[in-house]
Amino acid sequence: MGPPGTSSEVAAGIVWQSLEGDAPNARNIELHRTYEDAAEALLNRDVNYLVVANAYSRISEFYMNTRLALAGVFVMDTPNYGIVQVPGSSVPDRPVVATHPAPRPLVDELLPAHFTDREILQVTSTSMAAQVVRDGVTDLALTTVPAAEAHGLEFISRKRVIRMLWSVFTLNDDAFAISADTAEARRITHAHT
Repeated sequence: MGPPGTSSEVAAGIVWQSLEGDAPNARNIELHRTYEDAAEALLNRDVNYLVVANAYSRISEFYMNTRLALAGVFVMDTPNYGIVQVPGSSVPDRPVVATHPAPRPLVDELLPAHFTDREILQVTSTSMAAQVVRDGVTDLALTTVPAAEAHGLEFISRKRVIRMLWSVFTLNDDAFAISADTAEARRITHAHT
């Protein structure tokens, strides 16, 4: 979901490895702006799997869609999250902080104590949060280490991972392509720490 650097991209890589093995040149992950856009690509048969974080507030839409089927689940620690700024920038006492809605509670946990108040700007991904702070739209962002590095941002807070459950969907007619007796490399139940 979103540009490179999101937790969703890392999770999709875990699924790809479990399905195709460790063939780095064969990796074929298609990123989309939103989970809904990615689901549309699956429904149009442009992709074979949809990987969605269970923390996503509207995940039930995918579970309830009769054209989709749950193919598997796995636990994965996200890349480290933290609060970032543009290096050398001046941050006001009441900053605007960009965040994706799912990890939003981390803003209050990780925002340094000298910021007694803040305004939240919700964006579509952690990578987009990094982009908007880089572009000067917000003062700070809650984002991942890969997204911060990609945008040349610096952390002003401690960092931490989120242990999260991820769901993998496929088209309903392909729902049982991944069965219990499939080779270990094709299992989607994978814990990454």
